[in-house]
Amino acid sequence: MTETTFAYAQGDPHRLRGIQQAEVAHEGPAPKRIVTAYGFWIFLLSDIVMFSCFFASYAVLLGQTAGGPSGAQLFDLRSTAAETALLLLSSFACGLASIAADVRSARWFQAAMALTCVLGLGFLILEAREFADLVGRGAGPTRSAFLSAFFTLVGCHGLHVSAGVLWLLTMMAQVYAKGFRADILRRMLCFALFWHALDIIWVAIFSVVYLIGSGA
Repeated sequence: MTETTFAYAQGDPHRLRGIQQAEVAHEGPAPKRIVTAYGFWIFLLSDIVMFSCFFASYAVLLGQTAGGPSGAQLFDLRSTAAETALLLLSSFACGLASIAADVRSARWFQAAMALTCVLGLGFLILEAREFADLVGRGAGPTRSAFLSAFFTLVGCHGLHVSAGVLWLLTMMAQVYAKGFRADILRRMLCFALFWHALDIIWVAIFSVVYLIGSGA
């Protein structure tokens, strides 16, 4: 029988109240790592809401080509599949970096983060080539409502990946200069959540925009 149960059985409300207050005081506030992750999840959810609006706009404007080319005529699934492979591998490398940070291995952390950066940059290069090719073929964002929605959705994701690469380089510099401090580990947790969320959003883009668009 616990002390709280014993006090309840003895009918001593004053003692029971004191025990409950002591238990609450003992629990204390949540760790900063948990609070930071919770707050960052709220930011990610707001970002997902924004992308959901872009997906909805794209679905509505999918057939509004204004007599111009459609996705089936424009999309190159081989290039897009390569982009997807690079981003999935970068997410795996980011996971390795998180494990290295947990065990405080600076060498493996820097190597995994460098690999994540290289794969992320490879993704951005392929996406920039795709955009340049579309514009060169006269299929820029001003050609039709369909292309405006396409460039907005895919381009917004590309901007997020670019911001993630800059954040990644900052994390590498901070760990190199200051080590695995508690505040740096919290930032690493937020970065990992951000990078994996971009990976999930890209899978949705690849499925909805490219696969369905190519078969339309």
